[in-house]
Amino acid sequence: MILNMKIPVGDFMERVINWMTTNFSDGFDAIKNGLEAIIDSMNWFLLAIPIVIFIIVVTFLAWWIAGNGIACFTALGLLLIQNLDLWKQTMQTLSLVTTATLIAILIGLPLGILMAKSNKANKIIRPILDFMQTMPAFVYLIPAVYFFDLGTVPGAVATIIFAMPPIVRLTNLGIREVPKDVVEAAKSFGSTSSQLLFKVQVPLAIPTVLAGLNQTIMLSLSMVVISAMIGADGLGNIVLQGITQMKMGQGFEGGLAVVIIAMVLDRVTQCLGKASPKSGKAFITKIKNKNKNRM
Repeated sequence: MILNMKIPVGDFMERVINWMTTNFSDGFDAIKNGLEAIIDSMNWFLLAIPIVIFIIVVTFLAWWIAGNGIACFTALGLLLIQNLDLWKQTMQTLSLVTTATLIAILIGLPLGILMAKSNKANKIIRPILDFMQTMPAFVYLIPAVYFFDLGTVPGAVATIIFAMPPIVRLTNLGIREVPKDVVEAAKSFGSTSSQLLFKVQVPLAIPTVLAGLNQTIMLSLSMVVISAMIGADGLGNIVLQGITQMKMGQGFEGGLAVVIIAMVLDRVTQCLGKASPKSGKAFITKIKNKNKNRM
């Protein structure tokens, strides 16, 4: 008899969401207005840059960070996007992805550091990250629409939740994987806790953290089409129109633009992650030399 009883999980969640909507509506409105202002400002800024200047600057950055091959691909890809008349939608998508990624970093980095420094926090936060990462992305759209109505903001919120776990996990992993002999050397030469963290552990963990950033960006882009289902503008809306109106060519063009942006960001962030930071070891050497001079 007990086994046949259904636990009212769904009813409980509906009550929680309704309660939050009723009691925290002012807070959700403030968040919505803030995110809307950030996304609109970034979109205005990107569209205000002349297309030729934008392509030249981004191509130069790709060449400086990743080399000739990626720079050529970046230039040709951006020219193709402009030729397909998808520049405005691409900038809208970049605004959404950039905002979501920056907020995910601002929240994720401190959480990752906290997990690395506290085993108790690690045990508490890890199951939450598992939940965030394994829950189907469409499920996030339901409370996002309840709290923030239709539009770009609920898409950004759902993207932040879905894309945040990699940066948290890999920040935690990167700091924990710093060699113990390096940490002990820094402690033995008198470095404080903050010096140990910000001048030794974090610099040495940068390649792993950048791998997390890469995954966060890719997951943000994967939410583009899903976010379009609740009114977000950009390339996802082009793809969605192609699906709903059975316009194969339009959908393919929008998808191709998403692929170009994803490949450029992926290759550039991967090359950033290959850099081997030496500031952590340099800091230890600096302290060691100071101690020798005192003696």
